Amino acid sequence: MATKSLQIDIVSDVMCPWCIVGYRRLEQALSQFDDLDVTLQWHPFELNPAMGPEGQHLGEHIAEKYGSTPEQSEQNRQRLTQMGADLGFEFNFSDSSRIYNTLLAHQLLYWAAESGKQTELKLALFTSYFTEQKNPDDIEVLVEAANRVGLDAIEARALLTDKRYEKAVKEEEQLWISRGIQAVPAIVFNQQYLVSGAQEPATIAELITKLTTDAA
Repeated sequence: MATKSLQIDIVSDVMCPWCIVGYRRLEQALSQFDDLDVTLQWHPFELNPAMGPEGQHLGEHIAEKYGSTPEQSEQNRQRLTQMGADLGFEFNFSDSSRIYNTLLAHQLLYWAAESGKQTELKLALFTSYFTEQKNPDDIEVLVEAANRVGLDAIEARALLTDKRYEKAVKEEEQLWISRGIQAVPAIVFNQQYLVSGAQEPATIAELITKLTTDAA
């Protein structure tokens, strides 16, 4: 029996807690399929493209953007923390948590794809930000994450400094926006089927079954 193939494109931002939740749920769904050849690519999306280098206090940002009260924000963080724990991921929100711009992080991810290390780096950046509370707009933090997954630290620092991938990243962001992506995570299967948000593993598995059955 021939191996079934599946192309997965994930439009995502390192700042988005639902993006790591969605990825872990996708992993759970994929684990149900043994004979699947998966090609996975991450694509850039900035939740806060106008954010300055100093970032913003997370609670203030959520209140301004969504109108959430401090109590609602705390409830959401507790819910996410439990959800992450159930999926094997550690969220460490605190009263001093901040939100940042991620254009530099996306440039590093764009480069990492050339070495087949994009997913490893993406997961390292999720851990760096959500678990270790580090700033993904800081070159030192990004170089550390690159080094952690076996990428060349000197080359990482160079590309982040000269911003050689900035134009390509911005063009790719606009491409996905032009395709109607306005929120993340957005997971596209075989360039046809869009799954918005962090759907349950069973929902994703059902779609994968349909796609692979139809292809066969």
